[in-house]
Amino acid sequence: MCAFLPPGKLPLDMLSGLLRECSAKDERILVGPQVGEDAAVIDFGGTCLVVKTDPITFATDEIGHYAVHVNANDIATMGAVPRWFLATLLLPEGRTSETLVRTIFDSLRRAAGKIGVSLCGGHTEITAGLDRPIVVGQMLGEVSRERLVRSSGLQAGDRILLTRGLGIEATAILAREKENELRDRGFDAALLKTAREYLHTPGISILEEARIACETATVHAMHDPTEGGVATALRELAAASGCGLTVEAEALFASEETRLLCDAFQLDPLGVISSGALLIGVAPEDAGRVRDAIRTAGIPCEIVARAEPPESGLKLHVNGTAFDLPEFDRDEIGKIF
Repeated sequence: MCAFLPPGKLPLDMLSGLLRECSAKDERILVGPQVGEDAAVIDFGGTCLVVKTDPITFATDEIGHYAVHVNANDIATMGAVPRWFLATLLLPEGRTSETLVRTIFDSLRRAAGKIGVSLCGGHTEITAGLDRPIVVGQMLGEVSRERLVRSSGLQAGDRILLTRGLGIEATAILAREKENELRDRGFDAALLKTAREYLHTPGISILEEARIACETATVHAMHDPTEGGVATALRELAAASGCGLTVEAEALFASEETRLLCDAFQLDPLGVISSGALLIGVAPEDAGRVRDAIRTAGIPCEIVARAEPPESGLKLHVNGTAFDLPEFDRDEIGKIF
């Protein structure tokens, strides 16, 4: 009998095998398809073109905002500046009004304008078989070759920093998409309003902290957690670099709103979609300096993990006891959508 895969990202071992079969042949491709790498990089001589595509499938409210920032984040994690954006809008048959279309376009335009990105193309259609809008974004950026950062650059002994905390995007999605259910459960209106605004405050963009990190020290690796949360992002970072990890549970952090909403739906904050956070890998002597520079900008930041030799595996330390780092077959938020 054929076994069907669950919603969400493909298992890392399956994806890794598939990507090896698609390995790039063009010598100008500096970063091709690989688990853990956030974008492709193409050598254009004096500069590198950095290219990323990512869909938005969980959210419906302000979907354009999500699409722009999630794709821009993956450009920034390569040390690059996002410049140009294309969007494919797939809209549900029988549910699409002119108002909906205009709302999505307005959201795309505002988000792109806020970070200085130009909307330069895409495609829009009404598609049979959908129950919600889907936006597939493609962001292009540029960086000089010497400033390029890869997810695969971690070295044993490096420290990994986490900014802003677990589950920022999940908090916004839960408050926006499940607001009525949460009100029925007795959640305070003021708390839900705060959680809804997580989309903007603290926000799901990591451009500022990526820039600060790159200006403060030599960054070995960066990766932004999306589907599968910080736990999956740590696994992807380790897979890309071929290293092990020691993660300190006590250093991982999330806001009260995030923990309350995750508790309400019995979701593990380590495994919920977490755009708005950034993982930064630096040499141990640079970790404190990068952390302090990011904190000076008003952005929470903690040293949460250490890169280890690969034979050490991926471990989560809880009160002095080592456990295997949790693995999520699909994003935790997928349990309720």
